[in-house]
Amino acid sequence: MLQDLRLAIWDVDGTLVDSRDVIQACMETAFKGAGLPPPAYDATRRIVGLSLSEALSTLAPPDISDQKLIELVEAYKHSFTVHRSRPGHQEPMYEGALELLEALKEQGWLMAVATGKTHRGVDALFEKHALRHFFDTVWCADDGPGKPHPFMVEQAMNALGCAPQESLMIGDAIHDMAMGKAAGVRTLGVSWGFGRADELEAAGADEIHHDFGSLAGSLRVFAGV
Repeated sequence: MLQDLRLAIWDVDGTLVDSRDVIQACMETAFKGAGLPPPAYDATRRIVGLSLSEALSTLAPPDISDQKLIELVEAYKHSFTVHRSRPGHQEPMYEGALELLEALKEQGWLMAVATGKTHRGVDALFEKHALRHFFDTVWCADDGPGKPHPFMVEQAMNALGCAPQESLMIGDAIHDMAMGKAAGVRTLGVSWGFGRADELEAAGADEIHHDFGSLAGSLRVFAGV
């Protein structure tokens, strides 16, 4: 067990869970339903992690009205609900993710979530994969300022009594790296999600990992075990 406090703050989409296909499918459905050209995947992947309204505002035409944007947000939410309820819906955890969460919990790590998802979205995902018990605190886009603002990381540390030097942010997107850096914590980028390794490096990631084995080794070093 750890002798000192250690807090791992996790992003969800693209870090623990492979939601690339479902997010792109929902984007295409929502935009087509609103009579707008759907974004290409390369555009979609760059906004994952932002709050939904900000993400869709970035993808939508610059002259979109406020009312049309509200309708687009609701269309995306509805599309995600429909996709999630379909038989055979796939939103799998990445290979090695569950094993690492289990190992960290056994070692005495504190763990938090900082995600652009809403609590409703996180609740559905946690129920699907039985993940709730791993996390000591959960912070979402509907709690306050979203990424890259440091709010969620700061709230996670405050909730668990951890200082920045005792904490780190793990994520796949440049918004995760920017949020972590703004909060003064160590940032660990992972290359298997939405962000490319070169983008994470440019965003100031302290480390970049290409598999969960490498990530686990880094966390052991951080914890001094």
